[in-house]
Order: sequence, then C-alpha cells, then structure tokens
Amino acid sequence: MKTKKITPYLFLAPHYLLFTAFIIIPVVVAIGLSFTNFNTIQMPAFSGVKNYLSLLLDDDIFMQKVLPNTVIFSVVVGPGGYIVSFLLAWVLSQLPKIPRTVLALIIYSPSLTAGTTMAVIWKVLFSGDQLGLINNYLLQLGIITEPIIYLQSKEFLLPIIIAIALWSSMGVGFLAMLAGLQNVDKSLYEAAMIDGMKNRLQELFYITVPSVKPQMYFGAIMAIVATFQQGAIGVQLSGSNPTPQYAGQLIVNHIEDYGFIRYEMGYASAVSVVLLIFVYVFSRIAKKTLHDPS
Repeated sequence: MKTKKITPYLFLAPHYLLFTAFIIIPVVVAIGLSFTNFNTIQMPAFSGVKNYLSLLLDDDIFMQKVLPNTVIFSVVVGPGGYIVSFLLAWVLSQLPKIPRTVLALIIYSPSLTAGTTMAVIWKVLFSGDQLGLINNYLLQLGIITEPIIYLQSKEFLLPIIIAIALWSSMGVGFLAMLAGLQNVDKSLYEAAMIDGMKNRLQELFYITVPSVKPQMYFGAIMAIVATFQQGAIGVQLSGSNPTPQYAGQLIVNHIEDYGFIRYEMGYASAVSVVLLIFVYVFSRIAKKTLHDPS
C-alpha cells in the first residue's frame, strides 16, 4: 500500500525538481538581488528599495521610452496576435484535413524560423539603402526621393517590430486552439440549429467559444508570456542594444542593457521583478476571463 502511495510522487518528482531548479530558485534569487547593489564581481550589498525608487523616480529612459514602448507593443501584439490566432484556427477548422494541415504548417512556421527570417527577409526588405526592396520600390514609384533608413529611424522602428511580432505570433497557442476546435462535439451544433440558431456568428459565440475555453486560456497565457519576453527583434534589426534613440527599446532590452552590458545586476533584477508582476497580473486577468471553473 505504501508503495502505491509513493509511486505517483516518484513520477511527479522530475517535474517538481526541474520546476524548482529552473523557475522557483531563479525567481527567488532575482527578487533577492533586486534589493542589492550587485556588479557581478563583488559580493551583493543590501540597498533596500533603492533600485525600485531609482526605477520609478530617476530612470527617465524607463518611464519615457521603455514603458510606453512596451505598453504600445503589448496592447497591439498581445490581443492582436491572440485574436488573429483564434480566427485563423477557426477558419482552418472548417477546411478538409489536407489543406488544413498544409495551411496550419505555413502559418505556424514563422514562429519557428523568426531568427533566420530576420536576416534573410526583413533586413533585406527594410534595408536603408536604395537596394532595400521597399526603398527601391518607393523610389521607382517616385513616392520618395532618397532612401529611408527604417531600422535606425525613431518613427519606423517600433511599428516594424510590431509588424514582425504579429507575423511570428502564430505559435503553440494557435495550434492548441486549432486542436480544440477540431474536437468540439458536432452534436452541439445540431442541437443549436434545432433550437433556433440562425447563423455562423451565433454558432461561434454560443457554441464554439464556450467549448474551447481551456485551449483559449492556454493560448492567452502563451500570448502574454511571448509578448512580454519579446526584445530580440529590435536588437537584431538595428544591430544594437539600446536600440537607436531607444525607439524599439522594450523592458527585456532594458534588463539586458543593465544586466549584461552595464553589469548593474541588482537594478536589472528589480526591472525583471516588475516585468514578472506585469506577466502575473495579465495572466490573472486572462484566467478570470477565459478559465472554465468546471
């Protein structure tokens, strides 16, 4: 009897050990370091809430550049990518198996190849000389008279980052919602038609969405995490961190700037704790909105 009681815990032990080692311990260490002055060489020196006060009161770059950029990016890419993912999954679920599989692979692939396509496609499209595809096209049409340096521009860099993030946002959440839509009980639609359901829009809101709430909740969490951890796009495109004039600087870039370039690890930890709070708050909102208590 004792063996039977212990066996489930033995199967769960690897998960809990890895979760503790790679999630809980780093989070606890980051929270602890956020209350210190730590340059990665000398021992951390306790500084209380100085890092948080500096973040809120003294860091003009964070308040005037990083935070607004992150808010704009998150508001557009998070909900936008999530809604597009669900709508594409819903449309694909109506198709036969073979075209559905091919189109799903095409839509999902950008999330796997984002780093490669950054160099192969996007840098070529937005190159700042006349050989850049967009500049070349606009010059031929006479819309512009000289090339625009898109990837160093204060006006264009953030919109380009947002567009690329949306393009590559059809990831695991998209696949989860597509799988959920494929498993909705078809008899529910038949019963709804008998009860007076008149169109596909009613079918979507009254049958489809309630039936795939668990998958939509998972997709929302993945979208929130993916949105707030974005940062590599702006650095890869512009070639520098900080990005030119902080035009594409997000919270993740700010953390990397202070942690791995300036070696102010205590301050970087404080910024990372703020980012963790953002992710937690929006995850709770998603849970209250989409999680099925049953």
